[in-house]
Amino acid sequence: MALSRSARLGAAVTAAASFMVIAASSAPTPGAAGIGDPYFPQLGNGGFDARHYALDIAYSPDSGRLDGRTTLIARATQNLSSFDLDLQKLEVTGVEVNGRRASFTRDGDELVVTPRATLSRGRVFTVTVTYGGVPQPLNGPIVFGSDYGWMKTGDGVFVACEPNAASTWFPSSDHPSDKATYDIRIKAPEGLTGVSNGRLVSTYDKGGSTYSHWREGRPMATYLATATIGKFDVRTGRTPGGIPIYVAIDPTLAGGNAVDVYAVTAAATDYWSQVFGPYPFEETGAIVDDMPEAGFSLEVQSKPAYSAVRNETTIVHELAHQWFGDSVSVAHWKDIWLNEGFATYAQWLWAEHQGTRTAHDSFRAAYDSRPADSAFWQITVGDPQRDTMFASAVYQRGAMALQALRERIGDTAFFRLLPAWTRLHRYGNADTADFIRLAERISGRQLDDLFRTWLLTTGKPAI
Repeated sequence: MALSRSARLGAAVTAAASFMVIAASSAPTPGAAGIGDPYFPQLGNGGFDARHYALDIAYSPDSGRLDGRTTLIARATQNLSSFDLDLQKLEVTGVEVNGRRASFTRDGDELVVTPRATLSRGRVFTVTVTYGGVPQPLNGPIVFGSDYGWMKTGDGVFVACEPNAASTWFPSSDHPSDKATYDIRIKAPEGLTGVSNGRLVSTYDKGGSTYSHWREGRPMATYLATATIGKFDVRTGRTPGGIPIYVAIDPTLAGGNAVDVYAVTAAATDYWSQVFGPYPFEETGAIVDDMPEAGFSLEVQSKPAYSAVRNETTIVHELAHQWFGDSVSVAHWKDIWLNEGFATYAQWLWAEHQGTRTAHDSFRAAYDSRPADSAFWQITVGDPQRDTMFASAVYQRGAMALQALRERIGDTAFFRLLPAWTRLHRYGNADTADFIRLAERISGRQLDDLFRTWLLTTGKPAI
């Protein structure tokens, strides 16, 4: 078909205009400084998707100095003129993008990197940051008023970073929505053990130092990464179900343990594998350090970190997190009940499994122990706010919501729901709306009222 001259001119003008729109839309722009999480707006980074971290760190317990080199492999999700990484306080001495020196500036806790050439959308690139300094723990009201993050101990360091402290020791996209795999290499003075996530690839002594290489081959949120260093008695083996296990216990605690950490870890890992679905990681275990100042434990991926040996229920709680929090992670921090409510409910299931108390009785005990005018009932569990995101209501009322759900839909549907949830979102992220939809689909019942009552309404519900 032939076009008239005027039609050809019109087509040319239209094509030119379309080209200008396309060109304008594809112009390189800076990646966002954060993903926009309401609780931590600057955490995480826009414009790229983290794929793999290679962390090389050397730590001196005497001086407290950390020297590191982090190489991040990422994929650009837009045409990038520059991008940010989260890094708190530490001094950066050099940045390279794809092996070429890149310019960088600091803006508070943001490291702004400008590569020599635009990174086109869809391109996989590497950024290497060399840095050092004395990492400082964070503190404040968020984590029970405790310090958290990179915490010095008498013989090394205890590293437990939820929710926002991973960037105190390595540059990252520090939000659980941007998971990646990891290689973590730790250099420490000879005689100390560096323990991290996944499987131990190698360890050797050289020149007065011990080098340990750990590999986490399953996607992991930044806050779950650790590089805990100290003197440890290590025991390895397999659970009765065949899962590799690695337990490291500070020898100053080993003699007075009220609980057999290795045995409980093995038993709970196997039991949760039956209830919640297959164990999601390559290894299970524990890191038990003498760090009473921390006052908490953390569900470090593949090896929960305990600041002291506490009790059996703490162990089963942190191991349940391997499914609820580690494999299936929150999309935004306001949905933290999906981690803590589920892990607390796991404690009730463990007591039921042990024959000591039913989950219903645990529910009633928690419910009856708090009068209606208690501040406990004034936390909105489905959106508890940043400084109270670890309030006891998030744990206990979150668990109550699950028991209320179980009693509404029945055991058959409920115990189909739990492994379906961990299978559907394995190694990914999800939110409360996702859980409600799945619960309704599996049960065939409308459940908005139940979740509104237990998660989104203040006050003590009637039962």
